[in-house]
Amino acid sequence: MDDGKGRGRPRKDPERLARWTPPDGWSRLVAWISPEEKRALKHAAVDAGVPVADLVRSLAGGLAAGAVTHADLVRGVSRGRPVMEKIPTLFERDDRFRVVDRPRAECAWVFAGEGVGTEKLDGTNVRLTVRAGHLVRVEKRRNPSREQKQLGIVDGWYVDTSADAAEDKWVLAAAAGTDVSGWPDGEHSCEALGPRIQGNPLGLAEHLCVPFDVAAPVYEGAPRGYHELAGYLAELESRYSPGSLAEGIVFHHPDGRRAKIKRKDFPKAA
Repeated sequence: MDDGKGRGRPRKDPERLARWTPPDGWSRLVAWISPEEKRALKHAAVDAGVPVADLVRSLAGGLAAGAVTHADLVRGVSRGRPVMEKIPTLFERDDRFRVVDRPRAECAWVFAGEGVGTEKLDGTNVRLTVRAGHLVRVEKRRNPSREQKQLGIVDGWYVDTSADAAEDKWVLAAAAGTDVSGWPDGEHSCEALGPRIQGNPLGLAEHLCVPFDVAAPVYEGAPRGYHELAGYLAELESRYSPGSLAEGIVFHHPDGRRAKIKRKDFPKAA
């Protein structure tokens, strides 16, 4: 039957399928990508006139040769991080662990008016992995032990939760109670909240997770001075749970830097 399509170049041996044997030492890489990422790869491959596999190998070759750095690849990528970097507090602290009117040098960008303030939620830090609108993995934060801190390990990391672990019960309940159908594919750092988590300061009736990159309430007009912030936070109502006080504010810079300040950080007489 002639369907109007060309037959292409015939194989030298029609009975034998074409196979490619990789050189010794090569390995196969498999990665999950979103439909948008797949289309982008295909468009780039078509523009370059090469198969997608060759495009990926070229990228890996550029990394191996130093023509492209890992920083070039991950800059601006919005996804969870393998390590939870400690978020610095805006001001230095005194011997009673209260903040004083002395800005921290690494937070200078906040005082320069850069970034945006979002509500700091008081719960348990978790990471949810989403694929095609479905939750496929739930992780919780693990902080270094005293012994690990003595070895120089200061940042926390994520570990898998377990349905058999009693300590993970409410984190998993929060994840199960979260609608991720509209979330983009990827890893999303979240705050798990609810009646049985951290004393439920927002008075929530159900357990759920709030993703920092999708739903954190924004405070556009948040002040940035010491005394102004002390007064502001003393009366700041939670936009996530009206009627309750917000725990604090996290400032986010477009390049990924963050800085935080909590209501209880200030001395009562500030």
